[in-house]
Amino acid sequence: MQLSLGRNELARYVQKQFETFFPDGADLGDLPGFVDKALGRVEHCFSRVRLKGFFANGEARFSHWHCDQYAIFLYYLANTAFREKPGHPIADKAYALNKALHALDAFYEVELPDVFAVQHPVGTVLGRASYSDYFICYHNCTVGANLENDYPSFGRGIVMYGGSRIIGKTAVGDNTFVSTGAIVIDGGELAADSILHGIYPKAGRSRTERNVISDIFGI
Repeated sequence: MQLSLGRNELARYVQKQFETFFPDGADLGDLPGFVDKALGRVEHCFSRVRLKGFFANGEARFSHWHCDQYAIFLYYLANTAFREKPGHPIADKAYALNKALHALDAFYEVELPDVFAVQHPVGTVLGRASYSDYFICYHNCTVGANLENDYPSFGRGIVMYGGSRIIGKTAVGDNTFVSTGAIVIDGGELAADSILHGIYPKAGRSRTERNVISDIFGI
């Protein structure tokens, strides 16, 4: 994988950000190991994403200056720290740093898929849904629970365009485009190959011949 900073340099870069935003003296000795494992997950993800800047000349590319890429990296860093050592301060710091830098709320306990992407995700909140590979979201999207704490589930190949909301007991089928501004609440089982549109309680779906994985991810 092509890196804008070497692995050790990236760990030092993240450490300086942590120390600037959260100067509490917490032990960051595990950070290089977590960064290395997070980069392994980044490489697996980006090698399957053909969005501009993510993959070129037969290999994945990661730049700490590419905000969308760095947001994905920080999620993987936070989630990796949580998986390896639950309660580790690095998980909290990476999660909070992602919110501070990118206004992206992707909590480290949320299991985002092995292959996903974000595009200028300012104001996006990704709650504790069940996600599948080839998920992508844009700005001001929300995935959340209903009053009974039911969360959505997503099939393979989902795009959520800006301002869309999927809330509650909603099973989104494979290869679905969620239109800009669409709001679906407790939508039940939604068929694959769909475009979701409209606003609850009048949200609806139309069939699509397009394909998220090929049209959006370029696979």
